[in-house]
Amino acid sequence: MRTKTNRMLDDARLLPAAERLRPDADPHEVLARAAWSVLVEPGDGAAGALVAAHGASDALDRALSQDRMLTPGVLESREFAEAQARWRPRARSQAVLDALTSCAEVGGRVLLPGDPEWPSGLDDLGPHAPLLLWVRGDIGALTAQPAVAMVGARAATPYGEAVAGELAGDLAGSGVVVVSGGAYGIDGASHRAALGVGGTTIAFLAGGVDRAYPIGHQQLFDRIRRGGAVVSEVPCGGAPTKWRFLQRNRLIAATGLATVVVEAGWRSGTLNTAGHAAALGRPIGAVPGPISSAASAGCHRLLREFDAICVTNAQEVRELWDDRVPIAPQAARADPDRIRLTDAMSSRTARDADDLARRSGLSAERVRSLLGLLALEGSAEQTPDGWKRTA
Repeated sequence: MRTKTNRMLDDARLLPAAERLRPDADPHEVLARAAWSVLVEPGDGAAGALVAAHGASDALDRALSQDRMLTPGVLESREFAEAQARWRPRARSQAVLDALTSCAEVGGRVLLPGDPEWPSGLDDLGPHAPLLLWVRGDIGALTAQPAVAMVGARAATPYGEAVAGELAGDLAGSGVVVVSGGAYGIDGASHRAALGVGGTTIAFLAGGVDRAYPIGHQQLFDRIRRGGAVVSEVPCGGAPTKWRFLQRNRLIAATGLATVVVEAGWRSGTLNTAGHAAALGRPIGAVPGPISSAASAGCHRLLREFDAICVTNAQEVRELWDDRVPIAPQAARADPDRIRLTDAMSSRTARDADDLARRSGLSAERVRSLLGLLALEGSAEQTPDGWKRTA
């Protein structure tokens, strides 16, 4: 029997806090996964691979051990060392206790992989799947099907919000779960329309479920909790960041049977959700707009360059997950690692390969090989200070 090598979970207050939050589950498993949620950024592939190979508790011991315990066949020695360097500064028992306590105080719940309410689509993310979900509202909403992701621009036009409301209301009224990100614009219009017809809607947040972001949607989130669920993989108390918004998008794409982009600019972050959907082999629908509207340029780009399917009404959205509509071969070949690396890059700030590895959760070797491919196709460029994403 291997001796426990870290003291992160030695605080006597932690296990009772885990038991209070999930009295029906193994408190040691709840505690270990809550600790992982505190340690890692969303979608950390090294953490996912380690937990899949050794289980959450044993993997945590290995991750925080001082004797550099290797994991042959799971992570290379250098990748493991880089991951430990990311994780160890966050190994604070108080942070785990605060997350568990805050979740209980707001009436939240944690979901573990394998729970009956765990959204099975998230398992398609492989090592980048969430290790734990923090939920407020009806946990049963997470397994209700069919579900569709509805996303679009924050700075939506009246046309975009009207179309999103019409589509989401029609779909939710017929029993389809509407999944989105709780943001202003298309997200908010989709959630409100689903609630307006008495339907079910799910909001995935980039920060903890104990805080409303954006703050102007506090009342909307209260309504969503009564007619669905508010969900995050970031522990309670966690602040939304640009990286967490981008990684939150993969959960939205994985939960839905299809992703519909209602309105998006040419370089809109909404296209990131479509990219995750493509990597998962999920069909993508795009709503056309006026050819003169910059707010619809991203939708037109999806239709022209990425084999998205034109949708103009709820019936056409339903057809996206019908077996008669094939998934585009290009979508099935998409590489999720490329998407993660591109998300971690900036078009303004140069970053070296090691920094990009820390941000993306990929190994430094994998990052360097992908950077070469991105440079060849013109998607990235190397400067004296590091790598940038090209326009």
